[in-house]
Amino acid sequence: MTLTKRIIPCLDVKEGRVVKGIQFVQLRDAGDPVELARIYDQQGADELVFLDISASVEGRKTMVEVVKAVASELAIPFTVGGGINTLDDMKNILRAGADKVSLNTAAVFNPDLIREGASFFGSQCIVVAIDAKYDNELGTWRVYTHGGRRKTERTVLEWAMEAEKLGAGEILLTSMDSDGEKNGFDLSLTKAVSEAVTIPVIASGGAGKAAHFAEAFIEGKADAALAASIFHYKETSVQEVKNYLRMKGIPVR
Repeated sequence: MTLTKRIIPCLDVKEGRVVKGIQFVQLRDAGDPVELARIYDQQGADELVFLDISASVEGRKTMVEVVKAVASELAIPFTVGGGINTLDDMKNILRAGADKVSLNTAAVFNPDLIREGASFFGSQCIVVAIDAKYDNELGTWRVYTHGGRRKTERTVLEWAMEAEKLGAGEILLTSMDSDGEKNGFDLSLTKAVSEAVTIPVIASGGAGKAAHFAEAFIEGKADAALAASIFHYKETSVQEVKNYLRMKGIPVR
């Protein structure tokens, strides 16, 4: 049986507002997170991802109150990330109404956090987010942390496989090179990671139109695809993307 592919809007939140940039910079306002969550729930999104994008850089916790307000609007699974560094942070976010937590910077520096979270809450609650940028010298993709600001020594494929071994239930894979460019997902990156792990991979970075989602599923072998600006600025809707995918014979909910 083929699992249905998921369409996931993403709320990148900074100082209580949803923002969107290009390659992680030039952020502009995209609206109120609670209002957008309500819209996406009504549009038939399969899940919603909420990332407090400046929490790790500013060294603070995710905005629990905003998470609670967003969760109160949702009937769909809700993933929250940004500034989650400990098991207690995970508990607080899940108590606030999230169904899953997304670990990025903290997990790179303390991989045991993945194992702790998975053994306490179950793998299905643990999403490992990977910000990937192609490195010409390495000839492969490198992992970046702190909202894409810091280069690490890790390669993306090796880190994705390690995250799966440690108990991650899912990989949220963002191509920094494609982010906000609207030219399509990085298919070679998405395919490479999807083939390296057995857990679901969410493609992120680069969606510009419905056809790009089909490419992510067919060529990129992704299990889900995430987008922000094209939904926030009403360039297309979740429903329109799903209708297009159905037309292409791709199973969606």
